[in-house]
Amino acid sequence: MTYEILINGTKRSVAWDSASMAASIDGRKIHADVAATSSGAYSVLLDGRVFEVTVEKDGDGWLLRTEGREFHVRIADPRSLRRGRDGSVEMEGRQQIIAPMPGKIVRLLAAPGQKVELGQGLLVIEAMKMQNEIRSPKSGTVERVAREGQTVTAGEILAVVV
Repeated sequence: MTYEILINGTKRSVAWDSASMAASIDGRKIHADVAATSSGAYSVLLDGRVFEVTVEKDGDGWLLRTEGREFHVRIADPRSLRRGRDGSVEMEGRQQIIAPMPGKIVRLLAAPGQKVELGQGLLVIEAMKMQNEIRSPKSGTVERVAREGQTVTAGEILAVVV
């Protein structure tokens, strides 16, 4: 699917093939992989480099932050995107949800084979005496989920939603 996007006011043409995880930005081919780490936070592997990106709604677009830089992003035809209940963009394809920090799984909110909606809680991880609900980045079916009581390290796969 191809989108015309404005990044900090500059128009870019972005084509994304979720099956091959390949993208093209203004005709330049790149390989990318995106995994939600928590609500509004993503780990992005882009041409061999890893970026931690936070995303928040910003008027009619989004504000992306990574490596101390901010990018204001707006899609020229927002009707072409599926939207969640809160207006967030729903991720496409198989999504691996990874642990944003080391911790312990204290509660499962979804089971393998269960249908989930965008933003629905999948599990609760406890880290540094705080509990964090990990939510689904897309509507779909839970393929795999960590087990309750499991200790996880940062970057470990907690769940997969297809």
